[in-house]
This record gives sequence, C-alpha cells and structure tokens, in this order.
Amino acid sequence: MAQEAAPCSVRAPVPLQVGDGRSEPGVSVIDVTFPSAQPLRVEEISFRNFYTAFLTVKIQQRQRPAASRKSKTWRTCVRNLPLMPNPHMEEGSQDYVSLYRQQMLCDADNVTCIRFILRQPSPVWLSFTLEELQINPPGRQSPQKQCSWWLSHLPPRQELQKLHKGLPDPERVSSEVQRMWVLTEVMRSTQSTAAVGRFDVDGCYDINLLSYT
Repeated sequence: MAQEAAPCSVRAPVPLQVGDGRSEPGVSVIDVTFPSAQPLRVEEISFRNFYTAFLTVKIQQRQRPAASRKSKTWRTCVRNLPLMPNPHMEEGSQDYVSLYRQQMLCDADNVTCIRFILRQPSPVWLSFTLEELQINPPGRQSPQKQCSWWLSHLPPRQELQKLHKGLPDPERVSSEVQRMWVLTEVMRSTQSTAAVGRFDVDGCYDINLLSYT
C-alpha cells in the first residue's frame, strides 16, 4: 500500500525581503517544515500553480554529526523553472505540476525544510502562489492529473545543468524587468494631466510663432 503524503506545515507566501528591509517586487517565499524530528527523503513535490511564472526550490538538510556546526545552508534543487510559457498570458497559470527526484539538481535526502521562491514579473496578476502543495516520500505518488506537456517531459538532472551554462542569470534578468515596470508605473502616476498649450490666442496665431516649410 502506498504511503500518504508527508505531514508538513506550509507557511503562507510572504514577500521576499532584500538587504535593506525592502520587499522585492514580484517575488514571494513559501517555507515548508516537517513536524517530525526525522528528516525526510523527498521523492516528489506536487502542487497546483496559481499564476506563478517561475519557481526555484531550495532545501535544508540535516548535517552529519561529524560535520562542523555552522549556520544551516540552503541547496538549490530546482532553479527558475518556468511554470507559464508567457507570464502575461493565462496558459499554465493553474496547471498541476509534479517535480520528481531525478529532475532535481541535488539529492533530496535528509531534508528538514523546503523553501519555494515564486516569481511573477508580470503586473497583470495581482497575486500568485502554489496550491494543494504535497511533499511525497518514496512509495507515494500524487494522483494523475492533467499538466502541461513541457512540465511532464522535463529533462533529467544532467541535462538541466547543461541548459544553464552560457545563459544570463535569470534571477538578475527577472529583477531588472520588474524594476523597469515599477519605474514605468511611477512615471505614469506622476505624469501631468494638464493640456499642452497651443500657440493661438483667441483663435488667432502670432505670425512670429509660425514656421514655413
């Protein structure tokens, strides 16, 4: 008999905070923790998308007793996975997604916490998140649900690592696009609505203000 999904506590999405305490626009974070003291071997992560354009998944792992006692570090197992072909369009915005162990960039063993970093650079959608989030151990599979073809046929880990070589940093590109949108909105909100003055006075023009071609 297949195991049930691992019991976990899913934190509500919170805006990502940058160094000076400001919220990074278009970026939210969901933390998942496990109530059991026993670390988990993650076989599958399944969820239903809700207008998230790009997803990064980081894991925290229990260190071996012989390891030095340093602050816990995060390892990236999924980097900037596109969940929507176009962030400004509806396609893929509410699809079911399953991420399997063999598609992750690192081994998801001894996991104590999982962090989901959600990105939505489009100003079209006011909110975005992940719904029906489940963390499945070995022997448990999520029910078969319709999902996008490009998510059903993700390449294995070795090919995913090759795809990132020679490409610009997607996090930097996403951040720059979002900042450009913010600047555009600021300029739009401060734009004057006063009508541009014409060169006529009472319907007549001054001959010195006219130009000839």
